[in-house]
Amino acid sequence: MASSSSIHDIRTIAALFDMRADFVSAQVYGSGHINDTYCAWFDQSGKRIRYVVQRINHNVFKQPVQLMENVERVTQHALATLKANGSREAYRRTLTCIPSLDGKPYATDSAGNVWRIYPFVERARGYDELETNEQAYQAARAFGEFQKLAATLGGERLHETIPNFHNTPKRLEALEAAIAADSAGRAAEVATEIEFARARSADCSRITDLIASGEIPERVTHNDTKLNNVLLDDVTAEGVCVIDLDTTMPGSALYDFGDMVRTAAPTTREDDPDPANIGVRLDRFEALVKGYLSTATFLNKHELANLAFAGKLLTLECGIRFLTDYLSGDVYFKISRPSHNIDRCRNQFAFVKAIEDNMDAMEKIVAAHR
Repeated sequence: MASSSSIHDIRTIAALFDMRADFVSAQVYGSGHINDTYCAWFDQSGKRIRYVVQRINHNVFKQPVQLMENVERVTQHALATLKANGSREAYRRTLTCIPSLDGKPYATDSAGNVWRIYPFVERARGYDELETNEQAYQAARAFGEFQKLAATLGGERLHETIPNFHNTPKRLEALEAAIAADSAGRAAEVATEIEFARARSADCSRITDLIASGEIPERVTHNDTKLNNVLLDDVTAEGVCVIDLDTTMPGSALYDFGDMVRTAAPTTREDDPDPANIGVRLDRFEALVKGYLSTATFLNKHELANLAFAGKLLTLECGIRFLTDYLSGDVYFKISRPSHNIDRCRNQFAFVKAIEDNMDAMEKIVAAHR
């Protein structure tokens, strides 16, 4: 039976799927804050096998069925491509969906919750905090491989499950609306941050303009490239599997790389209350560039020319989102103190400035590894 730490009846949920194994036990698993995730043990002909069982949070992901259709298409294509290329660990290098009894990549329980089950990727784990540049290299290499596999996906365009997710001009419009409304009465105290964002309005539209002109293609992208979304092999430390595919949808490869820079290359955490602590770790940035470009061999000249800028743009976008939420009364991001969102905003904007100050060095690093 499910352990006492479980808040759902995983035995009943598992019965909705074509497991071809007997349920043994389950417990809450992982450090994620959005979906409900369990590690479940099953007995298959006397052998114990682990699976990841997840309830998709439909308050965050409003279209869970379309989300799972995207995940199934991308993972099935990745698996087929890995097999065709002779990979000896094809099933370990991509997530795969266990089908429900009616053949879908998900099942819906009696309460209307949408569930999925993945085989557990053994002998590998994610890291909430990077410890070495080699880990950054391996994670970036894995994200590049994920994009490379997805680049040959045919058929119709994937569902855009979160419209305008990385549309920075739209994020700037939302900021202006929040300034005009000033619902929490905070606009006067953050005039410096507002001016910082407005002064970079031209930057906000660079990538969307390049996509609109056709100079940068729309691609299948992960859109949440925190480096703990890559599992690293326990023995070799190689990046073996990209996980957390909920935001996989149409986007720009630059968004994925830019968010890697935003999360991996700062000298301090994103909510450090002292922006003076923020800087760019050029050694970490170089590790990301080397790892990513070792597999992202499909990039065109315009994408390559904007890799360093992408780190600035995604950081600016995130800072704008934190500032917007602060002006709106902290209604979106979870906070642990009244100044949490504005601290995050100031930290992100300080990192934008640090990238601007180091842009020449960053461009030289990209050029050295192209």
